[in-house]
Amino acid sequence: MREYDVVILGAGSAGMSARREVAKKTDNYRVFDAGILGTTCARVGCMPSKVLIQSANDFYRRKSLAQEGILGAESLSVDIAQTLKHVRSLRDRFVRAVMGGMESWMETHLERKFAKFIDANTLEVDGEKVKFKKAIIATGSTPNVPPNFKEFEEFILTSDDLFEQETLPEKMAVVGLGVIGIELGQALSRLGIDVVGINRRQCISAVTDAELNQYICDKMCEELNINFTGVKKLSKRENTLIIDTFDGHRYEVGKVFISAGRSPNVEGCGLLNICSNISAKRLPAYDKHTFQLKDHPHIFFAGDVNGDKPILHEASDEGKICGYNAVREEATAFKTRVPLAITFSDPNIGYAGQTSKELDDQGVDYQIGRVSFEGQGRSIVKLKEIGLLKVYGDTKTGKLLGAEMFGPDIEHIAHLLAWAIGQDMTVNEAISMPFYHPVIEEGLRTALRDLREKVQEPAPAIEIYPLNK
Repeated sequence: MREYDVVILGAGSAGMSARREVAKKTDNYRVFDAGILGTTCARVGCMPSKVLIQSANDFYRRKSLAQEGILGAESLSVDIAQTLKHVRSLRDRFVRAVMGGMESWMETHLERKFAKFIDANTLEVDGEKVKFKKAIIATGSTPNVPPNFKEFEEFILTSDDLFEQETLPEKMAVVGLGVIGIELGQALSRLGIDVVGINRRQCISAVTDAELNQYICDKMCEELNINFTGVKKLSKRENTLIIDTFDGHRYEVGKVFISAGRSPNVEGCGLLNICSNISAKRLPAYDKHTFQLKDHPHIFFAGDVNGDKPILHEASDEGKICGYNAVREEATAFKTRVPLAITFSDPNIGYAGQTSKELDDQGVDYQIGRVSFEGQGRSIVKLKEIGLLKVYGDTKTGKLLGAEMFGPDIEHIAHLLAWAIGQDMTVNEAISMPFYHPVIEEGLRTALRDLREKVQEPAPAIEIYPLNK
């Protein structure tokens, strides 16, 4: 019977990060993955979606060119088939880069086989028992398809197969307007497809601040056809799917892109059969700082499979922590990075640190600094006068706690705020940082100035600290 110091189930972002740490300490390990290699991010997630979004935004830009004196844009057209071919071309490049990084260990340490737990120290691999001292579960997740859609499989697309399409129909529905739904729904619409977005409630991208969420919904509805009442009934007529919503609207589409979240791939590997401490979501309990299972501390749980933060940089960090701890006698609890999430719609949506809901649920005494990007200098220049940013700070100390935002180039402002929060900066310390002119970040400074007036932190007279600070 084979026995390894460490076994890793899954060769995605978390699994590969774990493997790198394990390989620093032992060569007696194996990675098991019978699925398609190349990571969810590179194959069907972050990267191909951003290629499609870039193409869509480039084409949509034609609508404002005449205002700048750039004429003739009305004659531009888009070839969806060629656009999708371009997406696949760059997607394949990203996947090749991932696969290239695996060449040094694939032949010796990767087994393209499915592994299942028999007990807390044994796997079954193709009928063979494999013993291990430590195990890392990094089996990823799978897109959800609601039960009422499953009998209409010929009309259904998910992120796993959208980019494999040679072309797309003239009319499509996007069901679910979370991060992926609003990103790709807007992109498909900007490429000229007649898109209806359908959500069960009036919320886009899970924004928790009520005013900001309403603002986003209102602005997105100015560009997109959105129904916030949900799907009531499905039927089909020849080559079209008929969707009836709860407010009485009917939509006939050629395809529907389902963006209803992802389910952790935990059932098939047998993990739940060896755990008793299982949540209502059918996931084993684990320590969020060491990633050890509560029932079995020698087994670690990383990436999308744990259902916590299905974001690439989080999965990579979790894999590193699991790999580091799996080759040491005592597990180390690691500090997690400041929460950071970005939705690549146009304008971007994002948050850094704690959201307003999290602060409210904790009963934190905080103040809100805000800025509208309508009328903000660089936003005017870019013809992108849409946006609202809210920054949260502790009432007594002025310490930055979090922010939620919607606006141009928010992907950069979200990073700046996450870094500032990670450094425990106060609002006055943040304002003392340089702000160039004219840049979108001047909007952030306006929000910080608004927050400064509401907190009790003493402020320097001119936003610049004297030398003796």
